[in-house]
Amino acid sequence: MVVNKAYKFRIYPNKEQEVLIAKTMGCSRFVFNYFLAKWNETYKATGKGLSYGACCSELPNLKKKLPWLKEVDSIAIQSSVKNLADAYSRFFKKQNDAPRFKSKKNKVQSYTTKHTNGNIAIVENKIKLPKLGLVRFAKSREVEGRILHATIRRNPSGKYFVSILVENDVQPLPKTNSEVGIDVGLKDFAVLSTGEVFENPKFLRSMEQKLKRAQRILSRR
Repeated sequence: MVVNKAYKFRIYPNKEQEVLIAKTMGCSRFVFNYFLAKWNETYKATGKGLSYGACCSELPNLKKKLPWLKEVDSIAIQSSVKNLADAYSRFFKKQNDAPRFKSKKNKVQSYTTKHTNGNIAIVENKIKLPKLGLVRFAKSREVEGRILHATIRRNPSGKYFVSILVENDVQPLPKTNSEVGIDVGLKDFAVLSTGEVFENPKFLRSMEQKLKRAQRILSRR
């Protein structure tokens, strides 16, 4: 059984990496807003929105017009388009409101990049990220599993964090008995599928009564 797990760490980029992170966040925000405007215009004119593929095919031309988009992680920019397409998909399914323009005044700024060809990796006490290279981070635990993507965030106080999503293949626990099922609860300790009931021993309640009696005896002494 395949399950996903997220890890969050604080990272400590140097000054050059901070500048590049800020540029990547700004470019990701710009691309999101650019295609959101085009999506809205197309929807008003035709009654249909754009597709993720149509937006991605326009990215190369957009980079030619705006060369500064080439300075940052290209996967992060493409992820912004994917996030916009997913937001519209949920909107048309009536799962959330229509996507809104992103502002640089938002307290939390972030961008997401995907793992491909080892561009995201843990190297001792540093994490390798696209365009940034090796970034020092607070490694509080080991990252186990296949890395899928990473999200870099900057909070209002100026601290930086990375959230890593990994994929693990977990083996399900074996069943204790295929014929008899056990239901563990609070009122009864256990109820078998055969109907047999085991009462809750209620150790805590019995010990509380003994403690009360002992306290009364102690207070009299």
